[in-house]
Amino acid sequence: MELMKTFIRSKVILGIWMICNLFISQSCSSQTKTNKANAPLKLIETIPLPGVSGRIDHLDINLKLQIVYISALGNNTVEVVDLKGKKVIHTIKGLAEPQGILYIPESNIIFVANGDNGVCDLFRADSYAQIKSIKLDGDADNARYNAAAKRIYVGYGNGGIAVIDASTLSKLNDIKLSGHPESFQLDKNNIFVNVPDAHLVEVIDLKKQTVEARWKPEGATSNFPMALDTTNHRLFIGCRHPSKLLVLNAKTGKTIATLGTDGDMDDIFFNATTKQIYMSYGDGYVEIVNQITKDKYEISSRIKTRLGARTSLFVPELNLFIVAAPAHLGNEAQLMIYQIK
Repeated sequence: MELMKTFIRSKVILGIWMICNLFISQSCSSQTKTNKANAPLKLIETIPLPGVSGRIDHLDINLKLQIVYISALGNNTVEVVDLKGKKVIHTIKGLAEPQGILYIPESNIIFVANGDNGVCDLFRADSYAQIKSIKLDGDADNARYNAAAKRIYVGYGNGGIAVIDASTLSKLNDIKLSGHPESFQLDKNNIFVNVPDAHLVEVIDLKKQTVEARWKPEGATSNFPMALDTTNHRLFIGCRHPSKLLVLNAKTGKTIATLGTDGDMDDIFFNATTKQIYMSYGDGYVEIVNQITKDKYEISSRIKTRLGARTSLFVPELNLFIVAAPAHLGNEAQLMIYQIK
C-alpha cells in the first residue's frame, strides 16, 4: 500500500511539474512574440552582396534614387545597391581598403576615403568614371559633408582632419589633432572628434578651424563611434573596452550619463523623431536606447542581426535602418533593411 501511495505521489508531482513547465513555456513564447511585435526595428528585406568578402565599413545613400554606397573594405571595392531593385547594380573595383564614403548630391559625386594609402577617390555617380584623387597622409577614414558650407571633412593619418572644397574638389586645410580620428560629428559651430589613442574628444571651431577644447571624459577608452543630438546638445560616445555608452553635454563636455553595453560597437545614430539611439555591434545585434529626457537614458531592446555586422546607416528620410553584414560561415554578405516603427 505504501508503495502504491509513493507511486501516486510521484505521478502527481510529475504532473504538476509538467503543467508548470508548459505554463512557463507558453508565457515565454508569448512574451517573445510580444517583444518581437513591439520591436522598434522590423526586418523587411535582405539584399545579397555577391562576391563580397572581408570586412565592410561605412555606408551612404543617394536619397533621390534610393541607391546605397557601401565601403567593402576587405574586398577593396565599393558596392552600389539599388534599394528599389533590391540588388547590386555596380561595383567600383581597384580601391585600397575603402573606409569613409559620401554621396555629394549637388555634384552627383561619390567620395571614397581609402585607409591603405590615404587616397580619396572621386567618381561620377552616373558613369562611375573616376574624376580625381586627393592624397592625404595615410589612413583616410571617416568622412562628413557639410552641405551648407560645401565642405568635405576627412579624418586621416596620425591626427588630422582634411578640409576639402566640394565645389572645386581641392584641399583647403588640415586641422591637427592629438591622434588618429575615428568618428566625428558636426553642428553649426563645431566638429566633435573621437581620438581614442589619446582617450579624448577634441572640439574644433569650424570658423577658426582649430582645436578649441580637449575633453577627457572618465571611462572614454576605445571611444570609436559617435552621434549627436543637436537640439539638446548631447553627444553620444561609444566605447569598446570596457563597452559602454557615454552621454556628454556638447557645450561643456560634462558626462551626463553612462550606460553599460556589451560588445563590439562600431556605429551610433540618434533618431530625433523617436528619441532613440541605435547602436550596431559586430557581435550580431543592434541595441536601442530610449532618450527619456535629455539627461535620462534607458536601454530598451536588442535586435538580432548577424555576426560581424558592425556597420550601419540610419536613413531618417526613408524611415529605414540599414545594417551591413559581411560574408560568414558560408553565408554571403548582405544588407539587412529594417523599417523603423
